[in-house]
Amino acid sequence: MTDLADLIKIDNQQPARSIHIVDADGFDAWLGGQPAPVRAVTAAQKFKGKPHEVAIIPAEGEEWAVAAGVADRQALGPWCLARAAETLPEGTYRLAEGSTGAAALGWLTAHYRFDRYRVEDKPVGPRVLLTGDVARIEQTVQIARAVALVRDLVNTPAADMGPPDLEAAAETIGKAFGASVTVTRGDALEQGYPMIHAVGKAADRAFAPRLVELSWGDPAHPRVALVGKGICFDSGGLDIKPSAGMRLMKKDMGGAAHALALAQLVMAARLPVRLHLLIAAAENAIGGNAFRPGDILRTRKGITVEIGNTDAEGRLVLGDALVRAGEEQPELIVDFATLTGAARVAVGPDLPALFANDESLAAEVAAAGAEVDDPTWRLPLWDGYADMLKSDVADINNAGEGGFAGAITAALFLKRFVPEGTPWLHLDTFAWRPAAKPGRPKGGEALGLRAVFRLLQQRYGRAP
Repeated sequence: MTDLADLIKIDNQQPARSIHIVDADGFDAWLGGQPAPVRAVTAAQKFKGKPHEVAIIPAEGEEWAVAAGVADRQALGPWCLARAAETLPEGTYRLAEGSTGAAALGWLTAHYRFDRYRVEDKPVGPRVLLTGDVARIEQTVQIARAVALVRDLVNTPAADMGPPDLEAAAETIGKAFGASVTVTRGDALEQGYPMIHAVGKAADRAFAPRLVELSWGDPAHPRVALVGKGICFDSGGLDIKPSAGMRLMKKDMGGAAHALALAQLVMAARLPVRLHLLIAAAENAIGGNAFRPGDILRTRKGITVEIGNTDAEGRLVLGDALVRAGEEQPELIVDFATLTGAARVAVGPDLPALFANDESLAAEVAAAGAEVDDPTWRLPLWDGYADMLKSDVADINNAGEGGFAGAITAALFLKRFVPEGTPWLHLDTFAWRPAAKPGRPKGGEALGLRAVFRLLQQRYGRAP
């Protein structure tokens, strides 16, 4: 794919085709001011100024120009130019009037293609957008790169995206920004992080489980921990999934993908934080040494967990990683995980289910998500459901009986491993788009990433 930085350029009045922004409310007035050839062409293309409509129109002094429909021409959202970027011919474009603003992000993400395994596709020529918003270019490119990173990692099949590959991704990101990366595996993992080890021990040796940690920034700055669920493939373990449920389980490391991309954004923006990234990487495989329903696992925290279901493995690896994150006494912990189907039933594929143990923090991230059009939806950490995780033989069970409140009970399980008094956000994200939208193709997707990044920018003084 073309380097994203080459797709948005400073407008120095170089040659470019004009894009006229139109909305449905103002369409009649706009059309009335156009010459007869433009009116005829727009009618032939059935252009009405509705969101994501695009028409090629005659233009004085140009071979042709573009009319692009948006929801509100006075407030351009991130996806309003994405359809144009997907469909227009190769070339250079500028808005006929006004600022590109947030719309530049969708212009960039619309160029995304996952073509690692394609040999016959012809490359799509780039469409370059000129902008006068010079100060926003670098950050927009960085966000688009982070979104592309999530998509690439999630779209890659499990054979090429196992725990070693997540480790390699962390190494690459760390090297780019001078961060240090440490990895715990083997006997040290079994002794120090017994739940991560138990979940991943049945996998092939080449896909052995591990905890990957990245540290960056001035130790004197506020400590922020990002934790990602890195289950690179989830068979369900001995509580095996049906084939339909296994089809998309290459994406079960989507939480790790989000955490890696967010770490990249934090370091690229040079936010004044001491960053601690933790990726709990494992494959939940089936074998003679797989952990079993009814097993009792010890944890890094010291409490014991009865395994009610081996397909509730993500909360196990996150539990050990959250304890490790808390040992550094961060002022904020954020975890991302493709954790429960119950969250998808509750809020659908577009909205990450958000849990928080701090009311003001929850309000901040909700507002940040609304600001950048990356919404989340809060669900309650309802302590009354903690009884659903009771065990007769251990301190806690990893899966409640009855099927009620699955996303909430999973979050309550994680809460047991978060230090008391430490602000914590848990995003149960789908990391996948089941149907394409402008600028957002079907496949791996960043959901909640930009919301949390804006929250961090606002908290640590680098919000645009």
